[in-house]
Amino acid sequence: MEAQILLWIQNNLRNDVLTPFLKVVTMLGNKGWFFILVSLILLCLPKTRKTGLACALSLILHLLAVNLCLKPLIFRARPYDVIPGLVNIIEKQSDASFPSGHAAAAFAVTTVLLLRADKRLSIPMLVLSVIIAFSRLYVGVHYPTDVLAGVLIGVLFGVISVWIVDKIGKKKI
Repeated sequence: MEAQILLWIQNNLRNDVLTPFLKVVTMLGNKGWFFILVSLILLCLPKTRKTGLACALSLILHLLAVNLCLKPLIFRARPYDVIPGLVNIIEKQSDASFPSGHAAAAFAVTTVLLLRADKRLSIPMLVLSVIIAFSRLYVGVHYPTDVLAGVLIGVLFGVISVWIVDKIGKKKI
């Protein structure tokens, strides 16, 4: 079923307008640089320091779980290596497919922002995160379950990070 979804996206949604846009959007998740930048900006501002700390913590937890534990342990092949006819439209990825680190990072930070930040920041970040997650399917580098698992992991670590920072915050940061 996952192969059918990816091939449907490739055959019905890929086009000359969406492709350049989604290639740029998917790059926002590369190495987590965009979400690290968001975290650093929030950390630098006194009013958002705790939110920035929770964002940074969520990224650290996601990195440990996704890149150091789950990807090497499960080592799922990329869909473009397995599904006949599926063409990835970005460079080949050097790590395993499950779970999506892009989706996990995006939703880890977005969950913190939804719980702690103004809706003028958190809602656009949610929209961006959904587009990043979809972009991983669109460019052909993840299965739908990779992305879904990444989203769930990101949400989990976002919630845990807010809880930890709130507990520490009671002791005064």
